[in-house]
Amino acid sequence: MARVGVFVCHCGTNIAKTVDVKRVVEAAAGLPGVAYATDYQYMCSDPGQATIQEAIKEHGLDRIVVAACSPQLHEPTFRRCISQAGLNPYMYEMANIREQCSWIHPDREEATDKAIDIVRMSVAKLLHDEPLYQREVPVTKRALVIGGGIAGIQAALDVADAGYQVVLVERSPSIGGRMAQFDKTFPTLDCAACILTPKMVEVRSHPRIRMLTYSEVEKVGGFVGNFEVTIRKRARFVDEAKCTGCGICWEKCPSKAPSEFDMGLGNRKAIYRPFPQAVPNVPVIDTAHCIYFQKGKCGICAKVCPFQAVDYEQQDEIIKEKFGAIVVATGIDVLEAKEFGEYGYGRYPDVITSLQFERLVNASGPTEGEILRPSDSKPPKTVVFIQCVGSRDENFGRPYCSRICCMYTAKQALLLKEHVPDTEVYVFYLDVRAAGKNYEEFVRRVREEFGARYIRGRVSRVFGHDGKVTIFGVDTITNDKMKIDADLVVLATGAIARSDAPEMARILGINTDQYAFFSEAHPKLRPVETMKAGVLVAGACQFPKDIPDSVSMASATAAKAIDIISRDTLLSEPMTAEADPALCIGCEACVAVCPVSAIAMEDYEDRREGRTRRVAKVNESICQGCGTCVAACRPGAMNLKGFSDEQLVSEVDALWQLAPVS
Repeated sequence: MARVGVFVCHCGTNIAKTVDVKRVVEAAAGLPGVAYATDYQYMCSDPGQATIQEAIKEHGLDRIVVAACSPQLHEPTFRRCISQAGLNPYMYEMANIREQCSWIHPDREEATDKAIDIVRMSVAKLLHDEPLYQREVPVTKRALVIGGGIAGIQAALDVADAGYQVVLVERSPSIGGRMAQFDKTFPTLDCAACILTPKMVEVRSHPRIRMLTYSEVEKVGGFVGNFEVTIRKRARFVDEAKCTGCGICWEKCPSKAPSEFDMGLGNRKAIYRPFPQAVPNVPVIDTAHCIYFQKGKCGICAKVCPFQAVDYEQQDEIIKEKFGAIVVATGIDVLEAKEFGEYGYGRYPDVITSLQFERLVNASGPTEGEILRPSDSKPPKTVVFIQCVGSRDENFGRPYCSRICCMYTAKQALLLKEHVPDTEVYVFYLDVRAAGKNYEEFVRRVREEFGARYIRGRVSRVFGHDGKVTIFGVDTITNDKMKIDADLVVLATGAIARSDAPEMARILGINTDQYAFFSEAHPKLRPVETMKAGVLVAGACQFPKDIPDSVSMASATAAKAIDIISRDTLLSEPMTAEADPALCIGCEACVAVCPVSAIAMEDYEDRREGRTRRVAKVNESICQGCGTCVAACRPGAMNLKGFSDEQLVSEVDALWQLAPVS
C-alpha cells in the first residue's frame, strides 16, 4: 500500500499571499494514499528538506509530493533530498502552485481551490509512479568549441589549460571574430589587436588545441559525454603545411574584390588573408573572383609561390570526431543599414555604419587609420553619430537594446576627436545606457572633456546634397527642431543574431528565442547551459554582450565543459522513451519527429506472427525525454517513462471525478 507524503511550501509570501496553505494541507491529508501532510515556510531550505527526510523515516513514506514552485527550479533539489533519505529519487512529484497558481490568480479562494486540484492530480499520478534508475555512460574527454571570436578563444584556452584536448572550429579563414575588426576597446582604450593577437597566437601554438579554420559544423549526433560531430573543412586551395605566409601570392594576384573584413570600404585580392595579424597566416582563394577558377587562365599565384603551396585541386575534407561537451560561441551580426531608408545608407557614400568607422580609424584599415570621407577622401569637419538604428524599435520587430552601441559610439566620438581635433561631433541618442565598470565616467569624459554634443532625440531624415549630408531631427529635451549639415554620418546599427543561427540551433538540437539568439536553460541559475545537456553557449550568440561579458561567460562555459569531460562516466536521464515491439507497426513516424535522432529501426522476430518485422528502437543514452515520439505514435507503441498513459490519465480522472454533471 502506497504511503504518500505531501509537503506544501509557503515560499515566503509568493504562495501564501494568494493561497490558503493550511487549507491545501487539510485537503491533501484526506486524499487516497496520503499518509502525512504538512507545510513549511521555505521547503527548499535546509530545515525544510530536513522536515521531509524526518517525515519519511517517522511515517514510513515511500512517495513524496512537494507543492511549491516550478520543477525547473527545484526538482533536482528535492530529488536529492529524498534520495538521501533512502527513497528512489523518481518516486516524487512536484506540484507547481506558484507559477501555475498563486502568481496568476488574484482571487484567494479560486487560487486555493486550484492549488488543491493541482496537488490532487500530483498525488493521483504519484500512485502510479515506478522507481527509475540512472545508467552510467562513458565520457569522451575532449571538447568542441564552435566559433573563433574572443569568446570561443577564451573558452578553448581555459579548457586546454585544464589539460583537455580541444578542437576549435571557425568558419572564416582566420580566428579573431568581430574583435579583430576593432581599433580600440572601451572604456580603457586598449588596442584591440594588442589584446587579441597574443591570445590568437596562443591558440595556434597550444599543444592541446587543434584549430580548424574555414570550417563548419554540418551534423551533431549523440548525447552529452559522447557527441558525434561531422565537420566540413573547406578547401583553401593553399596547403597550410607548406605555406609560410610570405605574401608573394597576393601581391602578384591581378584580381580584386571588396574586402568583407573592411566592410566593403577597401579591396582585397582573389587570394588573400583577411587581415595582417590573421591566424593562421595562410591565405585562401576566393573562387568567385579568381581568374583561374572562372576562366581557366592566370595561375600566377601558383607560379610565384616559392614553396608550391597553392593547390587548385584541393578538395573539401570531411572530419568526423567525438566530443564530451560542445561550446557554441558563434557571435553576432549587425543589421543591414539599407533596411532604414530614411538614413540614406547606400545612396549617400558619406553615410556609413559603426563597423565601417572602426575600419577607417584602424591602422590596418583601408585608409591606414586616417578618418576620411568615402566620397572625396578628405577629413570630415562635422560628424553626426545616430544611435539605436534598428534597436529598441518595435516597428522593425527588435524592441531590445543592443547594449554595446552607447559605449562604442562614445568611444568612436573620442577617437574621432583625437584624430581630427577640430571636428564638431553630434550624437543623437534615445537614452545613454552605460552599465559597466567605469562606463558612465567614460561617457561623461567624452561629453565634457572632448566636447561631443549629445542630443536626445531621433533623426527623422537624412538628405545628401552639394557634398554634404543634411540631418533633420528633434531635440526632445528642448523640443527644438534640428538641422545639421554634416560631412559624415555614422549609424550605430543594432546587433542581431547570425543569419545561420536557426540552422545551427537545428543541427545542435537547442532552442532560440524570438530574435534567433540561442536560449539558455535558465536565465539566472543556468545562464550558460542549454536545454540539451552538454551543449553550452558563450558570448554574444546568446544576446548582445561587450568583450568583458563575453570573456567572463566564455570562462563559465569552459568550467561547465571541464566539469563534464573530467568525469569518467555520466549518469543518464532515466525518463526516456521506450518502444513496445509488439505494438509497433514500423511506420517510422517516431523516427521522423525525434529532434535528437534517438530512434532507429531494427529487426524484431515476432513469434506470435511467425515473421521478422522492422520496429522502432530507442537509444536511451541519446533520448532527451521530450515525448514527441509518444504523441506521434498512432498505435500507441511508444511510452515515456515517468509519463505513461496510465499516469497521465490518472491525473485527468482526479479532476474529472470532481467535475459537475451537466
